[in-house]
Amino acid sequence: MYRSPTLFRLCLVVRLRGLTCSTFLSPCFQQRGYRCYRLSQSFTTLPQPRRTIIGRTVTSELRTIGVATQSGDRNFSSGQMPGTKNPKYLTNEKRVLYGEKSKPETKKPKKYKKPLDPGKIGKGKTGKVVDIKKTMTVRELSTAMGVDEDHVYEAILLRKDADKFDLEPDTELREPVIIDIIKTSGMRYQYGRLREEKLRENKEAFKRPPADPSLLVSRSPVVTVMGHVDHGKTTLLDTLRKTSVAAGEAGGITQHIGAFSVKLPSGENITFLDTPGHAAFSAMRARGAHVTDIIVLVVAADDGVMKQTIESMHHAGDAKVPIIVAINKIDKSDADPDFTKRDLMGHGIHIEELGGDIQAVQISALQGTNVDVLTESIVAQAEMMELKADRTGLVEGTVLESKVDKGKGPVSTALIQRGVLKKGSVLVAGTAWAKVRGMFSELNQQISEAPPSTPVEIIGWKELPSAGEEILEVESEKRAREVVEWRKEERKLQKLMEEQEIIDQKAGEQKRAHTEKMLAKSRLHWREFRQLQDELRRKMQAEQKYESDEPQLNVVIKGDVDGSIEALLDVLDTYNSEQCKLQIIHCGVGMITAKDIEMAETFKGIVLGFHVDIHPQAKTLAKKKGVSVKVHKIIYKLLEDLKDELASQLPPTTEYSVVGEANLLKVFFVTERKKQVPVAGCRVTKGNLLKNEHYRIIRGRQEIFSGSLTSMKHLKDNVNSIAKGMECGLSFDDDDLDLRPGDVIQCCEVMEVPQKIEWDPGF
Repeated sequence: MYRSPTLFRLCLVVRLRGLTCSTFLSPCFQQRGYRCYRLSQSFTTLPQPRRTIIGRTVTSELRTIGVATQSGDRNFSSGQMPGTKNPKYLTNEKRVLYGEKSKPETKKPKKYKKPLDPGKIGKGKTGKVVDIKKTMTVRELSTAMGVDEDHVYEAILLRKDADKFDLEPDTELREPVIIDIIKTSGMRYQYGRLREEKLRENKEAFKRPPADPSLLVSRSPVVTVMGHVDHGKTTLLDTLRKTSVAAGEAGGITQHIGAFSVKLPSGENITFLDTPGHAAFSAMRARGAHVTDIIVLVVAADDGVMKQTIESMHHAGDAKVPIIVAINKIDKSDADPDFTKRDLMGHGIHIEELGGDIQAVQISALQGTNVDVLTESIVAQAEMMELKADRTGLVEGTVLESKVDKGKGPVSTALIQRGVLKKGSVLVAGTAWAKVRGMFSELNQQISEAPPSTPVEIIGWKELPSAGEEILEVESEKRAREVVEWRKEERKLQKLMEEQEIIDQKAGEQKRAHTEKMLAKSRLHWREFRQLQDELRRKMQAEQKYESDEPQLNVVIKGDVDGSIEALLDVLDTYNSEQCKLQIIHCGVGMITAKDIEMAETFKGIVLGFHVDIHPQAKTLAKKKGVSVKVHKIIYKLLEDLKDELASQLPPTTEYSVVGEANLLKVFFVTERKKQVPVAGCRVTKGNLLKNEHYRIIRGRQEIFSGSLTSMKHLKDNVNSIAKGMECGLSFDDDDLDLRPGDVIQCCEVMEVPQKIEWDPGF
């Protein structure tokens, strides 16, 4: 086939401009007894003998008729066809064919060609360097060369063994063929790696399969105490462990998960989780329900079933955990345990005394009445469940709470569920990992190991883990980093996918809007369409102005533990008032620092803290920058303060207080500046009329005027006030006012009243 670059270019030119070439070439070939074909996309589908005739004969025949000359080569390369009648590009032989006079040929000097630099890779002409492999498909080679696949097909057809190749995109080419194609195309080559998409190896860490039953040993039960706020949950736990946590709690309510072990007089150990009963801490209660074996539902005998009591029942049902009811505060005078039992029956809690299967114990946590009966019920329930755990192998657990301690750094409270945690273990929780530097009990005593069902405080985290995350032990720090990087990348990809869905949705909406707009344009006259566009533009400008003027409060939130931040954000998600926008610009765990103050100052916002301290430097900077910083220990106090801050962003509303009324008896007209001005002759019926106050005129039930006076006269004297029962003449600041006898004139005092935010957090 064609091996000359000249003929290769000729084939390309013929394929692109076959009509002009066929006008000149066809008679020449037909005189010599050959059938002629026009090179096109269908050339490769011709029978092999026909392609061979074209390939092996074109060279000699074109030389015979003087086409494949050196000047002709330059013509091809410059895009000129050898079949045109432009005298500038015709050889003598072609001039004879066209009936023109011959012209003496002059040889042009050859241009000096700079030899290739031996140091350069490849042997092709100087040009693009192509990265190649030992085997490549046609598609891969065309991509690497930056050309289309047809270019590669044409280069293959220049080879003598072209009939051995299937001209398909997936046809594999070996190294000599690849090099020949690249050199023929005037390019250079080098061996290198082409970009290949590799599947990411899954680096995730997973739980171990269930253990062999022969390896399981008995463990302590995990009991979660749940119920409505102020029904006595923490007081009950204080009685069990002989402490007084409730007295030290802000507002007398629990706002964190408390985890501790209690050794009963009988020798059994029970791990208790004390969950908050406040409405804001729903996520904490759900987390406590899913890591426990038994739920103790505390209900006050003087209060009955309340909102968080019902929610705790639902959490227990979702987690499929057995319930023991503790009816508390039976020592109070207004306690009614029987009513409480019936109330529980109405919500699906069937007490044993009333024919159900749920134990109910009447206690007084404050007095310690029947607390031992409650613990016996817990132990009996645990024995029936036959609780066991695997103490061998890698550790598994759950993060109950996390915080930043001044001396310890990131700290997490965790419940160990499998294996034995020891110092030096490498843990992964979400996108955080730790090499355990120390472990502490609920009494802040350092411990050496933590078996299953043990609550423990872990230090050594590189980052703060989120509450509720699953803890898994891995073999090494390298493995922990791999798992964390994998999870971060997965979350990043997930976020990108979610953002892409939003972008696609917005793009679809814009496309539909554009289509509707163009349809509307096609139906309207251009003047009508231009008017419609102007109206839409004015409307959008008005909306943008309204949005820019809309009040907004930017807030930085800092909390003592991760669960507190979670609870606050859950409550703030219920904010749906359109009066003022609420924007959370940052939230985190730890004390309030200068960085938080700078961020709030940048966004003209405030800083709210929950159970945290303020760094002295941050306090000084806040005073200097004028940034409001408010710290609270009770969640509903913080939310009340937030509502006040939101309300302060709203403009005050105007209210009118009526201080006097008068009946209009007759209308007079006086001339002022050559104009008839109406004057209301009236008698005061209530209170006093004051000249400098605001006035309204009521006709029937409709207000027809709201404004001020220009004059107030009694007889002929200008006065500033008129008492009840007196008559006067009043003129208003509207000269075109239509006054009628019987109208009621009200004198009002204008007051600016601060607005209130319409937002109910649910408690």
